[in-house]
Amino acid sequence: MSTSGLSRRQFNFRSISGVALAASGGWALPSFAQTATPKRGGTLVATWGGLEPQALFVPGGGGSSPFQTSTKILERLLKLDEKLEFQPVLAETITPSADFKQYTITLRKGVKWHDGADFDAKDVVYNFLQHWKPISAGIALKALSKVTAPDSHTVVLTFDQPTPEFFLKSILAGQYQLVVPRHLYEGKELLTNPLNNTPVGTGPWKYGQWVRGSHVLYARNASYWSANRPYLDKLIIRWWGDPASRAAALETGELSVAYSNPVPARDIDRLVKTGKVVVDTRGYENSAWTVTAEFNQRREHVKRKEVRQALLHAINRQFIVDTIYFGRGKPAISPIFSSNKQFYTDDVPRYAFDPKKAGALLDAAGLPLKDGKRFSVNVVAAAWFEENAKLGQYIKQALEDVGVEVKLDSVDRATALKRIYGDYDYDIAISNFTAPLELVPTVTQFFTTDGIVKGAAFRNATGYSSKDMDALVSQLMTETNPKARQKLAADFAKLASTDVPIVPLVEMESFTLAGKKVRNVTRGANVQGESLDDAWIDS
Repeated sequence: MSTSGLSRRQFNFRSISGVALAASGGWALPSFAQTATPKRGGTLVATWGGLEPQALFVPGGGGSSPFQTSTKILERLLKLDEKLEFQPVLAETITPSADFKQYTITLRKGVKWHDGADFDAKDVVYNFLQHWKPISAGIALKALSKVTAPDSHTVVLTFDQPTPEFFLKSILAGQYQLVVPRHLYEGKELLTNPLNNTPVGTGPWKYGQWVRGSHVLYARNASYWSANRPYLDKLIIRWWGDPASRAAALETGELSVAYSNPVPARDIDRLVKTGKVVVDTRGYENSAWTVTAEFNQRREHVKRKEVRQALLHAINRQFIVDTIYFGRGKPAISPIFSSNKQFYTDDVPRYAFDPKKAGALLDAAGLPLKDGKRFSVNVVAAAWFEENAKLGQYIKQALEDVGVEVKLDSVDRATALKRIYGDYDYDIAISNFTAPLELVPTVTQFFTTDGIVKGAAFRNATGYSSKDMDALVSQLMTETNPKARQKLAADFAKLASTDVPIVPLVEMESFTLAGKKVRNVTRGANVQGESLDDAWIDS
């Protein structure tokens, strides 16, 4: 679909009659009912608003799809609950020294890997030194100089500099710090290990079978360390190729629960009215979603800050919210989202929709119109979400309205990951990231030099490198005073919003849809990564 000949008033992917209803709260958001006594048995089928992962477990990240599949098998040391409080998982306590340069971790006893081996401190030492520090946490654990295991259930961390407690716990409860078994990985390549497709963990679910292109089957871990859990007999994560198929599966009961905006916002009201489906926005407190525009610093024109700033004035973020997201979101102001009560500030440079100003700034940058065109760019839209593809079409029109010729490529997940994060084959990319409360490393790694890891998804693919930015993030990692950290976070937001190598455009409102009899599927601060050990079906 070409939109270059349409005005913004004409540009419309679908009827927007539902915008006012959704935005104004015209329909209720019923909670998933809870009862005191869980029932045992049954099979729960889950999915999300995207597609099949490249591997069931991807060390260092890989996006939301492998995060969902791996966290049913592999566990973390800590997790954040729905009240944004840290809760023990494989670690029972994490205690700092007075100077915050040493932490003592006490591990849970009686935990076994799915193959029967004992989980102990050596596993955690291995993960800190061979998995988290070099791969998944990166710069966040740069100051970690020593990891020891004085006994089988104690780990001691030593840092070269003070390390804030909230920062460290956020890392250990983070999306990427899953604990893998030392006895199966030690001495072998972690990133490409075939075991990543048949993981062995300590979680409530064991790997059963992966039918490529369809689903992954999990079996109940009868020896799980949390007594009597999981309640379900089986868990299936299945993928549908399009939102309409997910909606139909929810209506028929074939699909039990669907996370992270599984259908377009326009369909929510219709599904709720069937009486078979309920909707909930809880469970995304530590996983706020955004859609981004990423500018490749290796490419002509967009590598210049003044050009990037000019192009942002050509984009109407409120129009994107209203038309593409049906009012379920808000224009993003900075990489720190308004939902982040720890660090949010609105005192940052902004780029109001003003095509005339965009044109004037491009003129001033030495890029005047010549025969109706200033220059050309290749926009790659990662079409793992329907909205990303629509946004690519809108960006094409918006930039062409100010004289920038656009070649638009809307590509599937595998191609998008390769072109954006592997080959850096784009001028502007439409992608996504999640932003938790703690900024380092999940948010900051899009802006730091250390975040440039060729082939690593959802990192610094733009190639942006700034000594000032690197210094700010380093200070965020060592400052233990909460108020001082807030000031540093504000400085980070200002610099990121000035240099704009990657720009969040919309703070997306995330939601879950589920069958009415499904229980305990929206607990936790990042529901897509919850283990579902306490989920059950009220049959």
